[in-house]
Amino acid sequence: MPPVVSRPLAVLRLLVGLWLLAAITFACAPAALPEAEVVAGPAERTPPAATPLATPEPATEGTASPAPPTPTPTAVPSLLPTAAPRAAATARPEPFAMNLYAKGDFVAQYTFEWCVGASLQMALNMATDGSRTTRADQQRLWEMARDRSFSPFGGANPRGWTAALNDLGVGPYELVSLPTFESALDTAAEAIRTTNRPVGLVMWRGRHAWVMSGFEATADPAAFDDFEVTGIRVLDPLYPHGSSVWGKSPKPNSLVSPATLAEQFVIRDRGRVNLGVPPGFLLVLPVANG
Repeated sequence: MPPVVSRPLAVLRLLVGLWLLAAITFACAPAALPEAEVVAGPAERTPPAATPLATPEPATEGTASPAPPTPTPTAVPSLLPTAAPRAAATARPEPFAMNLYAKGDFVAQYTFEWCVGASLQMALNMATDGSRTTRADQQRLWEMARDRSFSPFGGANPRGWTAALNDLGVGPYELVSLPTFESALDTAAEAIRTTNRPVGLVMWRGRHAWVMSGFEATADPAAFDDFEVTGIRVLDPLYPHGSSVWGKSPKPNSLVSPATLAEQFVIRDRGRVNLGVPPGFLLVLPVANG
């Protein structure tokens, strides 16, 4: 006859087992980077309203010390807020478009090193009523990101870019890694739709910064789980120079196809700096407050 276990003891064993399982499976996001400089941002502006798309618009084609070991890939936790109730199953999805860009938001980088500084200016221009366009301001923002990058090579990397956005008061932002190109596009589109803030795209395997200001999709990400991103609004601060290796820079506010974006937005599977995220397609992603 099996031993008799009292009900309180069985409950206690169950609770201990659940606690151990949670301790094993929990994955922590990178800790916030220490503050080195704080620049107050202008007051927030009301973002442009998203509108259904009647007819889809055609796409415009547009070091030093040894690297630390590559972190073990881990599942990327969901950074978006709990979704609102989706449309009823009988609702019919319609093409959807959204763009945060307004005339004057684009800023070209003043040097071939300051792509992060220019991307910070563009994000501030889209997220606030301010206009940040000067060379001196771009240099200050680049230095701010550089100081938060903790890179042995002296540049500004995606960690510093993310930390600067948060310290500038337009966050919260998180540096995330997605395993596939399609999941990165879907996550970026849903984040723009949810937060009304732009997404940073880490281009060229971690060597360059673009800003994603909007998208077109087969359905509204806020209403349907099943949607496909068909166009991406992008701002490359290197325009009009481009790269002899990676290709030309699209015109500011271009609507590029996923195939065109995929030529320059590629997986970062290795690097000389440990960014604290597993290999993947990297986004500087806006997340909901709280």
